[in-house]
Amino acid sequence: EERRVPRGMDRLNDMNSNRKALPISARRHANPLRYFTVGATALFLLVLAINVGSASSTPLARRAPASIASARPMFVRSSSALRSSRQGLRYAQMNRMAPRAIKDIFMPALSSTMTEGKIVSWLKSPGERVAKGESVAIVESDKADMDVEAFDEGILATIVVPEGGITGVGQAIAYLVDEESEIEKAKAQGGSAAPAAPAAAAATTEAPPAPAATTEAAPAPVAASPPPPQATATVAAAPAPVVAAPQPRADGRVVASPLAKARAKELGIDLSIVGGTGPNGRINVADVERVASGGSAPAAPAQVQAAPVISAPKPAAPKPAVVADVEELDLPARGSVVPFTTLQSAVSKNMLASLDVPEFYVQTTIKTDRLDEMYQALKPKGVAMSPLLAKAVGLALARNPVMYASCPDGNSIKYNEHVNVAVAVAMPDGGLITPVLADADSTDVPSLAASWKDLLGRARSKQLKPEEYSSGTFTISNLGMFGVDSFKPILPPGTAAIMSVGASKPVVAAQADGSFKVEKEMTIGLAADHRIVYGAHAAEFLRDLKEIIENPVQLLV
Repeated sequence: EERRVPRGMDRLNDMNSNRKALPISARRHANPLRYFTVGATALFLLVLAINVGSASSTPLARRAPASIASARPMFVRSSSALRSSRQGLRYAQMNRMAPRAIKDIFMPALSSTMTEGKIVSWLKSPGERVAKGESVAIVESDKADMDVEAFDEGILATIVVPEGGITGVGQAIAYLVDEESEIEKAKAQGGSAAPAAPAAAAATTEAPPAPAATTEAAPAPVAASPPPPQATATVAAAPAPVVAAPQPRADGRVVASPLAKARAKELGIDLSIVGGTGPNGRINVADVERVASGGSAPAAPAQVQAAPVISAPKPAAPKPAVVADVEELDLPARGSVVPFTTLQSAVSKNMLASLDVPEFYVQTTIKTDRLDEMYQALKPKGVAMSPLLAKAVGLALARNPVMYASCPDGNSIKYNEHVNVAVAVAMPDGGLITPVLADADSTDVPSLAASWKDLLGRARSKQLKPEEYSSGTFTISNLGMFGVDSFKPILPPGTAAIMSVGASKPVVAAQADGSFKVEKEMTIGLAADHRIVYGAHAAEFLRDLKEIIENPVQLLV
């Protein structure tokens, strides 16, 4: 039977049969695939020859085929980048080691809230050589006085911000140079960059002496009167002790500025023999240098005693005494305008910021008989009332975590890890500071008392570290020692609550059996951030605090 084969297969079979009939050499030329392979190879070689000819004058990397050229530059680029990075590092090291002609000393940020600083005093003078890490100035931040160290070594060429001047954080306060020949260039640079704040400060400080000039001019008509010239000499000498008479402190403590301490140590002078002319008997560097030059603190009062002996008129004697009393109280001149200190400016900003927080107030009365008995027993051992209150507050806060939390963004509650109780302390020159008793809930009373004594002494001399006054999570404000019964405290920003403490006074209280008894009570107030603290939270905290204070044995456990 005849099989049907497709038409294409017939032609292929015919071709194969025809090829088999041809000789071997003819068969090779009769293969159509061979012609295609030979043509494609010839075309590839032609294209390759054209590319090689056109790239004969280019670098090797550009002469290579596209596939190789795309792969090779990866190695070329990586090696060149490595060489450039090494060269850049070597250049950076050389640039770092190369000394700069003029180097600035800038105002550092001594705390997280500091935006500007005030130069209290300079420890170095222009022309002196400064070593790296050496203290060159004392700066008053928003809460403390701290040293400013030099990050480079060199010669102090010029001071941009004088003593008493105020400038922003990061601004240049002085310039260092390596060679004396560069001092004039640094002075020119410092003169063009001098801020306007020191000039205003200087004008403010120079304003008060104007009334003094008036008082010195007043005795002039007295000199023209008939009494002998000795009376005139006496009157002229009498005002001198009033202006700069060393005033000893009533508590016997030696309070000196950091510069005065450094100068006294350098000169080998005991500060206990130096009379201070600063506020509240504070010793300045001028007092130390006066003693070093041969002067003494009691020299000024000697003139006061000599004045009544020489002067015949009796009414002239009481006048220096009245002025001395006013000077001892350190009262400002009537009608004068005194700018804020750095500490007062920081307090003012915080008080304005507290207006943005919705707060509420609650208060309660607590019996203090047992607490007073414990205080009287521990007082000879150096335990003050503030550490006892801080311990009681710390235990109550541990039971109520929301009371020492914060609301950082207005949408969440941050529960703090540590119970750090800050206690407000009034400063002699204005403002207040809040030394922090850290971990008041877990620290024993003797340790808290020792820490409080150290913190209080350094707070009044502005020697606290930033973490010692800015890490409080709860604040106590106590006006009871001034006889204040109760008051509403202002909530510090960044905290959940602040507690006010009134005076402990005897009251007649009714007992459960109907009898009456005289007991001591004090009023405790609380201001809280109503975004995270509610009335029930505040009431529970005051209830726990009342239970702890009225049963103070647990303070010593």
